[in-house]
Amino acid sequence: IGTWWFVPDEASSCWSSGLNESIVRATTYSFGSICFGSLLVAIVRALRNLRHYMAHNDDFNFLLCIVDCILGCIEGIIEYVNKWAYVYVGLYGYSYVEAGKNVITLFQNKGWSTIITDDMVESVLFMISIGIGLVTGLVGVVLSSMDRSLFAGIGFEEPRLAGFIIGLLVGYLMSSVLLSVVASAVDTVIVCFAEAPNEFQSNHPQLSAAMRQAWLEAWPDEYRG
Repeated sequence: IGTWWFVPDEASSCWSSGLNESIVRATTYSFGSICFGSLLVAIVRALRNLRHYMAHNDDFNFLLCIVDCILGCIEGIIEYVNKWAYVYVGLYGYSYVEAGKNVITLFQNKGWSTIITDDMVESVLFMISIGIGLVTGLVGVVLSSMDRSLFAGIGFEEPRLAGFIIGLLVGYLMSSVLLSVVASAVDTVIVCFAEAPNEFQSNHPQLSAAMRQAWLEAWPDEYRG
């Protein structure tokens, strides 16, 4: 997306030089930043699970206070651990923490904090994934009805129920992985539009005019600011 935004000639085909360079950066220069961001998310989730466990046990009141203190310290760091930081990592090759600081500063200076919190893309994609999961679940019901031994031995007395659950999970998980690419592309467009609207106007004037009009209708005060 970044190459298409700034240098569209290098992203004009399905397997362009921009795509090759993106794969190289993701697996070499920016790989450490990606892993670091994932590590921070894993640590926060582990601490939340630990806190949830200790909250139901009076013997861990002291440890619970320590965990609350740690979570309070991490709360300041977690501002940088967000989806927008990965966009800056991919675009400019910054470290994860530096990317988080820069992108948050960008949105604050532009006055777009309301816009990024009003992002409905993930909710829409989640509903699409659920819809796809329901469809594949129905496919599983049809297959199990045609061959009742297809899902035998899984532990369900009713084969059609097993077919529906398996189909639902497979469809939902696969569509979620694929649609996450769409969500990342939307995030990148938002960051690029905040960072370099003039380049978008120069390289894609028609799309730029349509996007400016749409944003002006949705967020007139933030956009003019």
